[in-house]
Amino acid sequence: MPFTLPESKIAIDIDFDPDHLRQRFEADKQARERKDQLAQFQGLDDVLEVDDSDPFSEPITREPVTEELDALVLGGGFGGLTAGAYLAQNGVENFRLVEYGGDFGGTWYWNRYPGVQCDIESHIYMPLLEETGYVPSQRYADGSEIFEHAQRIGRHYGLYDRTYFQTRATHARWDEQIQRWEVTTDRGDRFVTRVLLRSNGALTKPQLPKVPGIGDFEGKIFHTSRWDYGYTGGSAAGDLAHLRDKRVAVVGTGATGVQVVPYLAQDAKELVVVQRTPSVVQPRNNRKTDPEWVASLTPGWQYERHANFNGIISGHEVEGNLVDDGWTHLFPELTGQHLVDVPVGELPEGDQALVAELADMNLLMSAHARVDSIVTDPATADGLKPWFGYMCKRPCFNDEYLEAFNRPNVTLAASPAGIDGITSSGIVVAGTHYEVDCIIFATGFETGSGPAGIYGYDVIGREGHSMQEYFSEGARTFHGFFTRGFPNFVELGMSQTAYYVNFVYMLDRKARHAARLVRHLLDSGIGTFEPTAEAEADWVAEVRRSNEPREAYWGACTPGYYNGQGEVSKAVFRDVYNSSEIDFWNMIEAWWNSGRFEGLVFEPARDAVPVA
Repeated sequence: MPFTLPESKIAIDIDFDPDHLRQRFEADKQARERKDQLAQFQGLDDVLEVDDSDPFSEPITREPVTEELDALVLGGGFGGLTAGAYLAQNGVENFRLVEYGGDFGGTWYWNRYPGVQCDIESHIYMPLLEETGYVPSQRYADGSEIFEHAQRIGRHYGLYDRTYFQTRATHARWDEQIQRWEVTTDRGDRFVTRVLLRSNGALTKPQLPKVPGIGDFEGKIFHTSRWDYGYTGGSAAGDLAHLRDKRVAVVGTGATGVQVVPYLAQDAKELVVVQRTPSVVQPRNNRKTDPEWVASLTPGWQYERHANFNGIISGHEVEGNLVDDGWTHLFPELTGQHLVDVPVGELPEGDQALVAELADMNLLMSAHARVDSIVTDPATADGLKPWFGYMCKRPCFNDEYLEAFNRPNVTLAASPAGIDGITSSGIVVAGTHYEVDCIIFATGFETGSGPAGIYGYDVIGREGHSMQEYFSEGARTFHGFFTRGFPNFVELGMSQTAYYVNFVYMLDRKARHAARLVRHLLDSGIGTFEPTAEAEADWVAEVRRSNEPREAYWGACTPGYYNGQGEVSKAVFRDVYNSSEIDFWNMIEAWWNSGRFEGLVFEPARDAVPVA
């Protein structure tokens, strides 16, 4: 149907009614809104008898230690690993890592559910490939291969000997007299360190919905991040033989649910997929890595691939499309340039916004068409169609998920209200009771406490100031790294830094930047660094401004973790710098190369003070 842009009078050919979609989006949003918003979730140990010991490694027994360090890294996922790697590359010798898992990997250590994979091409997702001499075996690596690469990085840079595993930080306090951080752990350790680098990870605390009767269920309950292969049988590759006489409910149809459903569908006697909000599910088109392509690679190939990928999704002009995946096609399409014959940037401002909205709707309609082309039952197909802006939830890519609903043992239990309740023998959705033996929650991780409390411990800076209190209304940093009143503290997670898709690339770049600053501190007789109040305030304002164009979009979205379950002030991306990753990291390089370190204040190291 023809549609005419109101200001420029340019005609666009679309096959949907924008007003109808807007109305449907609003109806869907209202049906899913909850007054408790982020409070609708709880931790595993709030309702379940959770063994907090590490199920994947033998318990580690050791005596508490007291150490004086130049740098302490909290976290052993890819953020901590890359920090350790770059510290080692920069010749920093006296550093340690603290990791609460039994090995490196972070998310990829804990997430071992069937079908776990990355949704970013492995050749740009997995860091330090050239440095470690490794090329992933397929386009989208399985979780086991990613975990093995984390171990490879640990071995390559000698990080195992520097790391305390199965150890959690419990407190961090700045000591002004000695210009050091004092960090304690749950094992009684005491670390006194010049620089504290935090990379515990934002998605570490599994969550469950608060459902009436959840404690009454007499069958098996577990979360996907604590998968119980003793109960299901099999491995992350499938063959869940113990489920062949079991009735299973899986709760959640986000990225994890989309990956695990096909494996449960293959083996469970009956599978009930409990869906509150459907996901956009597009093709993955996974394939083995071509050996001839590997043989053709020349030094710098991963950097070149990163630059090409980030350039495309950031809207820069680049030559070719090296990755050629769903993401590199998605972001250009979101501009709507393919819908009009003139440059979108030359249209009147109102028409530019409308073209972007129509492009978003057009992508959603293509996702609907894919559902219809695969799912044979019309009612099930309708239930799997999302009705919200395409980027309200992270799009998923999978080649088996939709097909699973054609199996006779699979039932979609969809309700915008979620679960009505749980009984001793089953689960109630939209008034229907489903008898099940096992309930698996694919309900993600806590995001609601944001940068204030998500890490499980507080950081106490100058004059006893609490970082949890300082961040109560959102992160306050300079460039996403440094915070006023917290000297020599470096945030390596998702805090006010540019980030669109590839989380590990962001972690890698932050680690590289932080490590060279640590080296500079050690070489220059610097005692402390921290941002000026003005530099921090200016950056916070810049981050807020960058997100203003998106806040109306998030506000119109169906509730989800992207928009804080409808509480946009707690949206997970509100503390991300919503701008070109290429431009951001070019700015960081220019800032570093100038040698002026504008925005940071350095204090000289004092005469040696004994550490008690």
